[in-house]
Amino acid sequence: MANLKSAKKAIRQSKRKALRNLKQKTEMRKLIKEVRNLADKGETEKAMKKYSEATKSIDKAAKSKFIHKNTADRYKSRLAIHINKTAKDKK
Repeated sequence: MANLKSAKKAIRQSKRKALRNLKQKTEMRKLIKEVRNLADKGETEKAMKKYSEATKSIDKAAKSKFIHKNTADRYKSRLAIHINKTAKDKK
């Protein structure tokens, strides 16, 4: 256990940051899964609406440096490709 006041404060801060990061991570992954599931079911319009929410969440994660910008771009690109591919296959 930390003895110094500054060390105790650092522990409190790291706990808050860890909770915030976990919330952001689960939100982002949940939206990505929803988009993929909707696209797989063939509900392209709903998938595109969820895609805009997912990209917003991914961009927020990149802006707060939770994930790297290139990683965010890769996630968005792969989601768009998946939606387009499944929409094409269903036709």
